[in-house]
Amino acid sequence: MAESTQMLLSTDLVPAHGTRIQWIFSTNNTECGHLLEEIKCARCSPNAQVLFHSLDMDKMPHREPDLPRLCQDFCREFYYTCRGHIPELFQADVDEFCQYYGRRDSSLCFPDFQRKKPQTQDSNYLGDVDIESISRKHKHNCYCAQEVLSGLRQPVAVVHCGDGSQRLFVLEREGIVRILNHDLELIKEPFLDIHKLVQSGLKGGDERGLLSLAFHPNYKKNGKLYVSYTTNQERWAIGPHDHILRVVEYTISRKNPNQVDTRTVRVLMEVAELHRKHLGGQLLFGPDGLLHIVLGDGMITLDDMEEMDGLSDFTGSVLRVDVDTDCCTSPYSIPRDNPYFNSTNQPPEIFAHGIHDPGRCALDRLQRDNGSLLMLCTDASGKNTSAGRILEITKGKDYENEPSVYDLQSTGGAPLVGGFIYRGCQSRRLYDSYVFGDRNGNLRILQKSTMSASTSDEQWQEKPLCLGSASSCGSTLVGHILGFGEDELGEVYILASSKSMVQSHSGKLYKLVDPKRPHAPKECQRQVEPPELLMTACSRHCKNGHCTPIGKCCCSPGWEGPFCRVAKCEPACRNGGVCMEPNKCLCKSGYSGGQCEKSERGMPNDQEKDGILDHIIDMTSYLLDLSSYIV
Repeated sequence: MAESTQMLLSTDLVPAHGTRIQWIFSTNNTECGHLLEEIKCARCSPNAQVLFHSLDMDKMPHREPDLPRLCQDFCREFYYTCRGHIPELFQADVDEFCQYYGRRDSSLCFPDFQRKKPQTQDSNYLGDVDIESISRKHKHNCYCAQEVLSGLRQPVAVVHCGDGSQRLFVLEREGIVRILNHDLELIKEPFLDIHKLVQSGLKGGDERGLLSLAFHPNYKKNGKLYVSYTTNQERWAIGPHDHILRVVEYTISRKNPNQVDTRTVRVLMEVAELHRKHLGGQLLFGPDGLLHIVLGDGMITLDDMEEMDGLSDFTGSVLRVDVDTDCCTSPYSIPRDNPYFNSTNQPPEIFAHGIHDPGRCALDRLQRDNGSLLMLCTDASGKNTSAGRILEITKGKDYENEPSVYDLQSTGGAPLVGGFIYRGCQSRRLYDSYVFGDRNGNLRILQKSTMSASTSDEQWQEKPLCLGSASSCGSTLVGHILGFGEDELGEVYILASSKSMVQSHSGKLYKLVDPKRPHAPKECQRQVEPPELLMTACSRHCKNGHCTPIGKCCCSPGWEGPFCRVAKCEPACRNGGVCMEPNKCLCKSGYSGGQCEKSERGMPNDQEKDGILDHIIDMTSYLLDLSSYIV
């Protein structure tokens, strides 16, 4: 953190101790209030001296800190929950805030000081169960693929929204997202249906269609989600590109938490692409709250690059975008320096590049000792090769030259399909393993192993993931692997389809199950929270604009006010006229013109009419101003 930011947090934000305590612990928001009440209890702990001690106390011994040292996960939750209700406290971004108030070393932090420290890394597993006795009950050493849902039309991904509802969202390539509730029952109405916008292909190797869905980290509060898909080139008439890869923002419906309000669409980014393979398009949020966009190389050749300068600026890259922006920019503003890229915000940061054909990336749920997170991506080793590789994505790296985590030379000509680093509670032996596969249905895992007792260096080792037969598991995975998914508890799911593309509804969803584990370990038994209606003030009242993820109503052109309900006339209405619609004035009697600038006074028998109309206009102006404050 910069020195100026440290001073902002430690001095500028800190009035007299008693004064600050009063407003820090005052909020009308229930969820934020609950977190603040928990924090207040930390002062009653026998560890309070450690929790509230800061190195800055040595510089300012006269001030007693009012926030304890926060654990990193709790710090981010506290920031996103209370930021909009105590703005005086959150004048830095989440990383700077948590760098100052978060735990910087292995010392105690809130609220982990109340929890019993785990004795092993696998603390989320049953400690009172004899694992060996459970294993002896099973004759095979394989995992099971339990069929959850069938009849899907080319499923491509499975995600969860992280709001405690334990719902699963299944993406179908043609542009439909369906919901499975916490009992894995399919909800009839789709969550999102944009099939009229999506340009998809059915031929083998054609990757166009609905590509990815990512929920905002603060989705429970702001209802924001992000979708990537391919569409036609109607609006982009320039250039020989085949299609456009588009990234958009939607907001959940205010009336139904199981449906998206498609009227809230906001285009974030568009990239013109030449070919129908190596598209990528995956979206995922990092621990920094930024949206990562993974783009393939689009099979662009050197000739393509020379012919169309600027086309390859963003292909083959992992981009990073700040969606929590306060700016209210107009969509479809094509930058002059690159006719093949369009962004409604500032151009995205190129996080890493040199990627060819990413088969999905995964962020590890578990934070490393140095505070970073592990991102693994499957990829092709080159533009025209079937050899696969697994990359550990790090900021600023060029993966044309960087070594891979693991190279797979024999994939049988099938592209790799990326999976997840298993952090679930059902399988102890699968924990910490990276689960992935190839399109032909071969499942694999990567596990870290120490090279020797004298060194701490680790290498990833590949192992096949054996699936049991239908007789031992009740069902077995058959066909092409299309993708992987993960639920809120960290359990892994597999999407597959028939090897025959003629059967359009042959997609199936499987759950990876370890038969050597109990059916329902108590660590997995979490209370289900029903999805809630979006109740933010912005979502209720923002009329002529859209809500940003931080809860600000961004007005459409011609509107202003806290919730975009006040029309704006430029130039302003004159002679007592009222702006009723953008650039449209309602004039008092005796005046006319676009801004009521023309006088028509002197007409006989008009005084009485003028008085009544003036009164009406004055009352209208008063009511418009009053309503803008009431809402």
